[in-house]
Amino acid sequence: MSAATNVCIIGIGIHPFGRTDGVSGLDQGAHAVRAALADAGVAWGDVQFAYGGSDAAGNPDTMVDRLGLTGMQFINVRNGCATGGSALFSAQMAIRSGEFELGLAVGFDKHPRGAFNALPAEYNLPEWYGAAGYMVTTQFFAAKIMRYMHLHGISRRTLGLVAQKAFANGVHAPHAWRREEVALDTILNAPMVSDPFTKYMFCSPGEGGVALVLASEKKARELGIRPIHLAAATMRTRPPASFEVFAPSIEIGGGVNTATRLAAAAAFEKAGIGPDEIDLAQLQDTEAGAEIMHMAENGFCADGDQEQWIAEGRTAIGGALPVNTDGGCLACGEPIGASGLRQVYENVVQLRGLGAGRQVPGAPRTAYSHVYGAPGVSAVTILHT
Repeated sequence: MSAATNVCIIGIGIHPFGRTDGVSGLDQGAHAVRAALADAGVAWGDVQFAYGGSDAAGNPDTMVDRLGLTGMQFINVRNGCATGGSALFSAQMAIRSGEFELGLAVGFDKHPRGAFNALPAEYNLPEWYGAAGYMVTTQFFAAKIMRYMHLHGISRRTLGLVAQKAFANGVHAPHAWRREEVALDTILNAPMVSDPFTKYMFCSPGEGGVALVLASEKKARELGIRPIHLAAATMRTRPPASFEVFAPSIEIGGGVNTATRLAAAAAFEKAGIGPDEIDLAQLQDTEAGAEIMHMAENGFCADGDQEQWIAEGRTAIGGALPVNTDGGCLACGEPIGASGLRQVYENVVQLRGLGAGRQVPGAPRTAYSHVYGAPGVSAVTILHT
């Protein structure tokens, strides 16, 4: 068997997140593709394959009508909030295997206003499960963080600090939806959605599109492009006794191992580095508590250490480990198909040194992204210059 081919990201493109009336999700995805192709300096006809993800805005492969009918291979991906990360994982495998040299990962969505409408049948659950209220994700995440706060000494103020940081970072991200700072007192005293979360502590379903052009290292050299290297891409589903979205209860002694812990461990092993060698990270922040829990689940700190980390500003732009440098889901919103790819887009921007007001100082060389979705799937990527 021949050695695996190294994979690089050579082009990135984004359609701003938020609400774009009159523009379909599919067209937002096509916009991102055109931007990524221009960034890479390649033509649509050069692309050999694509993996595309969307949850609510149509089949991604139909964008070939907008981009050109070349007969290329285009495969659709749908994997909850981990859709974008799963599309990227699939695309990099196609190049790593040696089958292709130049491909695309794209994700987009256009969700209606209001909360996500999760349907029991889509998750192989009975209708009574939804009628009993177990599909309401705001309640699940609130219950999960309440338990975590009790076990590990996390204060509600720390939840507020996470949201405050997110909105402050989003000010400097042109693609973010929420681009105004919000005071800590405003966040903490806002209307309660699900205790302990106020309205500023949850992300909102939204719209947007992201595309990444991937190439083999050999192809990147031929094109004369200084690439960002994809050191690892992993995806895992939930192990036994994990406590995940749509779970009505937790087993005694359960909740220790998770899809995120599995994906993170596999990514670090594949990249040959440890958490202490990561310069910045984008972590799933469906709500403020998720960022806190995912700091530990991804191996960056011990459970409970987040209280001190966040109080000391270690996850701020100039901190030891900047987290969610563009404001994450809290500031950008969450169009499911695009969200995981937005994280990788942001990491490429940072590694190129183009983050402007949100740029991590000191010329970062490694960047980490983690996306998590129902009913317990996680995808992780590690990039390096």
